Amino acid sequence: MISRVKVTVIKTFSKEDIFGDNVPESLRGRNPCSRYKEGEEFILEGDNCPPDFCGWAFRDIFRDYNHLRKNGNFRWVGKNGVMFSSCTDGRKPVVFKLERID
Repeated sequence: MISRVKVTVIKTFSKEDIFGDNVPESLRGRNPCSRYKEGEEFILEGDNCPPDFCGWAFRDIFRDYNHLRKNGNFRWVGKNGVMFSSCTDGRKPVVFKLERID
């Protein structure tokens, strides 16, 4: 059975969250990821990145997303059908909650 997965934006991090007072010169003036807002939700299905979802983030969460949609679970999360995954942009990461909905 192939399921759909709801993806919720849990947290977007700023450069200060990552680097504190030691923000590299090359990152000054840049803000957290502007693609997503905390609390925003997406319904994902299929192997391809939806047009309204960042392709880099989709590739980063794909392994966890694909496991959930194929009825897999992550025992250590404590709840079946749920996983937390993130975009790996080290300058401005985004954390997502993935939930199987079908």
